[in-house]
Amino acid sequence: MSQTVSVWLVVVLALLAANLPFLNQRWLAVGPVHRAKTLPWRLAELVLMYFLVGGFGLLLEKNAGQISPQTWEFYAITATLFLTLAFPGFVFRYLLKHKA
Repeated sequence: MSQTVSVWLVVVLALLAANLPFLNQRWLAVGPVHRAKTLPWRLAELVLMYFLVGGFGLLLEKNAGQISPQTWEFYAITATLFLTLAFPGFVFRYLLKHKA
């Protein structure tokens, strides 16, 4: 797999994973629904998704060659990007009016 395909795969996966907590009521999209998820649960799921996508990206980078060392700036930028990608799901869940 080329590096370009790997990068786009991680970006698309991050877009899907960032919006997943806001688009369903299940825990990690597979768990049982006992009651409606609240915002803190959705944010916790968002953080978990961030680390899962980051781990997948790290795996792809390891398969492509040597892993580049990252400092705190890398994690600050990727976390901010992940939150930006989650914005459409947040708008859909909390800012749009839904029929009751």
